[in-house]
Amino acid sequence: MASFVTEVLASSGKLEKEDLSCKISRLSQKVEETKDEVGDMINKRYNEFLPSLQGAEELMAQVDLVSKDIDVLKSCIENEVQQNLHVAAVEYAELKQQLEKNTTVIAVLRYLQEFDEAMEQYHRALHEKKYTTAAEQLEKARGSVDSLKAWKGCELPLLRALVSELTIQRENLTYHLGDEWSKLTIWKLPPSKELSGVESFLKTELQLCGGAQEGDEGSPHRFLTGVLQALAIQGQLNHKIKVFGQVLLKYVLKPLITYPSLHVEVAEQPGQGTLLSFQLEETLAEHPSPTQVYTKVLAVLRALHERLLDVSIGERKMSTILGDMIWEEMSDCIIRECLLYSIPANSSQLGKYSEVIKETEQFENTLKELSYLAGDSTDLLRYARNVNAHFASKKCQDVIVAARNLMTSEIHNTVKISPETKLSVPKLPNPGSGDKIKQETCKKRPTLAGPPTLENEKQLGRHTLCLPVCRISESVQQLLELALSTLSEAVGSSSQCATQLFYTVRNIFQLFYDVVPTYHKENLLKFPHLAAIHHNNCMFIAHHLLTLGHQFKPHLPQPLSDGAATFVDLVPGFRRLGTECFLAQMNAQKAELLERLSTSRNFANLDDAKNYSVAIKAVRQVIDQLKRLGKVWQDVLPINIYCKAMGSLLNTGITEMISKIMMLEDISTDDGDHLHTLCQTIIDEGPLVFIPLPEENKNRKCQEEVPIYVKKWMTFKELTIVLQANLQEIVDRWADGKGPLALEFTSNEVKSLIRALFQNTERRAIALTKIK
Repeated sequence: MASFVTEVLASSGKLEKEDLSCKISRLSQKVEETKDEVGDMINKRYNEFLPSLQGAEELMAQVDLVSKDIDVLKSCIENEVQQNLHVAAVEYAELKQQLEKNTTVIAVLRYLQEFDEAMEQYHRALHEKKYTTAAEQLEKARGSVDSLKAWKGCELPLLRALVSELTIQRENLTYHLGDEWSKLTIWKLPPSKELSGVESFLKTELQLCGGAQEGDEGSPHRFLTGVLQALAIQGQLNHKIKVFGQVLLKYVLKPLITYPSLHVEVAEQPGQGTLLSFQLEETLAEHPSPTQVYTKVLAVLRALHERLLDVSIGERKMSTILGDMIWEEMSDCIIRECLLYSIPANSSQLGKYSEVIKETEQFENTLKELSYLAGDSTDLLRYARNVNAHFASKKCQDVIVAARNLMTSEIHNTVKISPETKLSVPKLPNPGSGDKIKQETCKKRPTLAGPPTLENEKQLGRHTLCLPVCRISESVQQLLELALSTLSEAVGSSSQCATQLFYTVRNIFQLFYDVVPTYHKENLLKFPHLAAIHHNNCMFIAHHLLTLGHQFKPHLPQPLSDGAATFVDLVPGFRRLGTECFLAQMNAQKAELLERLSTSRNFANLDDAKNYSVAIKAVRQVIDQLKRLGKVWQDVLPINIYCKAMGSLLNTGITEMISKIMMLEDISTDDGDHLHTLCQTIIDEGPLVFIPLPEENKNRKCQEEVPIYVKKWMTFKELTIVLQANLQEIVDRWADGKGPLALEFTSNEVKSLIRALFQNTERRAIALTKIK
């Protein structure tokens, strides 16, 4: 009965594993028994020679029976395993699908949980008036809703409910923030229909509460900051500030700028903040002065800064945000309603206008200190300074044409100038009677009091503020003479004609500034001689522009004689023009020097004759280049400029040599000797470029002080000494960090040199320990 049930279960594929194990165990036991019996039989048959045929047949039958049981068991196992594999695959697919579904559900639930937690914290923060936290939690809730929208399987009714709740709470927070903002800035404005005169603005009031609450004694701006940061998170801060700025301009700032009789009163009210109100003062002025306008505007902006805007939102201050929105319109109103009318009608008062410029500078500087202005916002100051408009005269085209011809002529034809050189200034008539009296008074004073002296009774030299000896283009000298003759024509002319001629001269120099660098661009870059001459030309023009206006100002009609006749503003541009041209040539020469030294194979392996030949050739080329430049420049440039230029070029060369030598990791004795020879060549022949010309012997001392002009000269000399010094000499020159070697090199650089020059011995190790 049991075997029948077993067979039925086996055929149905539901045989339990325990039955299989039992069967296999019993089968294994039978196999062992059969094995023992077979072994015993064979032993008896072959060892004891006993007849056991009958026993053998029984054993064969028993073996056949066991084999059948094995086949049946094998078949059962195969049927069960195959069926179980199929069932397992189906179950795995179902489990995987169920797991994915559960994962989706868990993710949705997590986002729902985050939304719920954010909304809970939002309500709590809103109740406690922690508006920054409330806005942040609302943004966090919005992020959870956005994440839910990304799931395609999310139920739409639920999502609609969350979006609706989020919108309601956002509007709720906006309402609360708007209410708090209205409490911070309480406006009392006149009706727009009544804005017909200055009296209507007397009804305007602005109360600034500052945002302080109970418990905020330590940080009175904390609540204000929270409100403003929440508005920023909500994306409504700029709109609030823009609306506030427009109201401020319309009802406060523009009326103060427009009406001279309207003044602002800033009153502190205990427990209520600051109150800004208007008052009228009697005045006969039709337009306010810049001083009055700046004072009134600053009073308002200071009050706003102290009570409302001295708060940083992110990286920007509130005052900066407001300033960006109102500055352009406010400055335009100041120009139209104030500065336009402050320009003197009489040219004799132009000198006093510097006070307005100074006040405008102070006004803008104060606004920058209060963070209303960021950077160089100088529209207002630029207008204040532009009192004298520059315009050219078509009546003087021939002068412009002549000047242009001189500018496009060759510049290598030079003349030498010195402190004694004077331009041919036409004879000018005596100034008017008033000026004549002043001149006579000035002439009498020195005779009564004696020549002016310094406190130590030493007078300035007669060449003080004079140009040094140098060469300039002949055409530039003619250009200055043309400018002088043109200005002399303006003397005695009508006011309009004199003004045209004067501005024509200004246009001459502006034309030079634009035309010469462009027309001669290639030659100025190609020829060092021309670059030096152009540098001198610009400095020569700049020098005369300093005093050119003063020479003619007393003889020109108004308004030129009252201070408009000046060229000083052009001086920085000409100095920069000459400097930039010469610096470009200097950079080109430095690049050529470095290119020559780049062929030296980094001064490595100089014991090789080829390498040494290449290195000495590179050094000779550097020296030859300096000598050629010396011949070209020495008679052209002023002595101090020449020395600085040659010193800078020589410094470039030796700096490159120092860098290449310091990079060497192994310097043999022969290499050190060769390097010393190369460096000594520079030391011997480099200073020769500073030897003065025969007529410049009086400047010999100035030109022989090579270390003044060559910054790395002493460093180079110390390196030259080290290249042939022994360890003790190097340590002595280091002198515990106080010797001449320590002044030029760091301890690491000296150690690197020692390692490169000397083998690794105990003496070298001791020397290295002394370099600290």
